[in-house]
Amino acid sequence: MTKQETETRAAVASVTLAAAHRRDHQHPGGEACAPHRVQVVHLGGSAAMVCHDCCTDSGFVTAREAELLATRHTRDTAPTATGSAA
Repeated sequence: MTKQETETRAAVASVTLAAAHRRDHQHPGGEACAPHRVQVVHLGGSAAMVCHDCCTDSGFVTAREAELLATRHTRDTAPTATGSAA
């Protein structure tokens, strides 16, 4: 892969994550959804887990890893029996 191809791919990945983060949302009082709104964004053979409540992402990893991270984050931010997120 040439330097130009690498730079082009990096730019596409950066724009893809930026577009996903534009879907981030704010809540009155700063409270997040429970569980958090999570999305897996696919780009070629890679994917990234994007949390619209935390405004964070995993960076591009394998699609399987992104799905596992999304599942884990959703589970970790789900309300507990007491009504609060874990």
